[in-house]
Amino acid sequence: MTSFLAFLPELTLLAGALVLFCVALGDSREQLARTITLATAAAALLAAVFTFSQQAVLFNGAFRVDPFSQFLKIAITFGYLCIGLLSRELNDINGQTRPEYHLFLNFSVIGLVLLVSSVDLITLVLALELSSFALYLLVPMRRERAGQRVQMESAIKYLMFGVAATGVMLFGMSYLYGLTGSTSLAVIMAKLPALLGSPLAIVGLALTLAGLLYKLAVFPFHFWTPDVYQGAANETAGLVASLPKVGAVAVLVRLVSLATPDTASFATLLTCLAIASMVYGNLIAIVQTDFKRLLGFSGIAHAGYALVGFVALDDAGYAAALYYIVGYMLMVLACFVVICRVSREGTNVAIGDLAGLHRRSPLLAATLLVGVFALAGLPPFVGFMGKLGLLTAALNQGHLALVVITVINSAVAIYYYLRIIRAAFFGESEEVAAPLKLNWSTAVLCVLLIASITALGVAPAGVVETISRSLAAVRFPLLG
Repeated sequence: MTSFLAFLPELTLLAGALVLFCVALGDSREQLARTITLATAAAALLAAVFTFSQQAVLFNGAFRVDPFSQFLKIAITFGYLCIGLLSRELNDINGQTRPEYHLFLNFSVIGLVLLVSSVDLITLVLALELSSFALYLLVPMRRERAGQRVQMESAIKYLMFGVAATGVMLFGMSYLYGLTGSTSLAVIMAKLPALLGSPLAIVGLALTLAGLLYKLAVFPFHFWTPDVYQGAANETAGLVASLPKVGAVAVLVRLVSLATPDTASFATLLTCLAIASMVYGNLIAIVQTDFKRLLGFSGIAHAGYALVGFVALDDAGYAAALYYIVGYMLMVLACFVVICRVSREGTNVAIGDLAGLHRRSPLLAATLLVGVFALAGLPPFVGFMGKLGLLTAALNQGHLALVVITVINSAVAIYYYLRIIRAAFFGESEEVAAPLKLNWSTAVLCVLLIASITALGVAPAGVVETISRSLAAVRFPLLG
């Protein structure tokens, strides 16, 4: 019974996938597929909350349920519920393929939920690929327009870069297996620290991280990001920009915890990646006019911010990175809610298209204000507390130069974020735009995101403490 309860979120999502598969076999079942997606997301979130205290080792030690994985499942399923509410209309997806869209969306979430509990290299790769291949199929499902097939170009880039990153990751994993004689992260965790003085161990760990850094869009694995955001449907881009980041950071915590605090070469590698991502992402974002493309380059910079926590190589840094990436998921979803509702028939939204938003829809304007201010790292929102935690963790380990560079980059980012607010609240449209009427799902989603972003920023202690306690399960794994 314990094992069954521990696996309840995954079973709920699998049941939803089975029902969606049957629904997708018929015609004109878009409304039913949408309802099942929302019901599955809500049920999976409740199951994750219900099983938060469960601990178990399944599949001969390859899959572990612990407080660390269960907290992240709550975050991922909450994000899934937000995506489900966001995807009620799907204006830029062909009506005949919308049931399949919901099916692949469910498969991607299943992969992420499995990913955060994977404690073996084999199950880790399987879960990562299950999530990735569903996304590869979602990107080209955007409706074709006259003279525009950018979604196909984006899908090909996403697929090719993803396959290459997976190949590099598998090559690195082969090094780890050769050095330790096991695919279990618990065994690797026990044996690898003594081997980190070897260049082969550093190379193996770095190559293994490459696949996860690709998911997180860390420089130099970022090339796909702006093109995929711009080419995918707005709802798909919102999914790609949010949920996979949480899964990537979760597995990075499990892998980077293999390193010890005195591993200077590994900390230097992470520092260089963090600085390069922040500088490149912020500088290129300054000149962007397409809102989604701006968020793509901004996402590269935020990946660099998240890596600042990993540079500390301690639990405080890992907890700060997890807290920040969960907050980032909410922040970027708030921006994509606005993009999806402002967009005309699913087209891309330029920053200038936001002009007069505060008159057309005060709720959307408030959602945009909260999301953008949080991304800029302004108090009292989650972005401010997240960056404060990251900088504190890095500074406590003596990384003063990295902290200074991070603060400078945050100041640079405020400039292009304020451009968005200026357009929405002070810009004037050349033509009189009709008010935006929001359906109930959009209104609920806006309120949920505003409340979550604000609550996590005002009262972060409970969440950070929960994350910190759950990290003990990563350091001291259960015995199967």
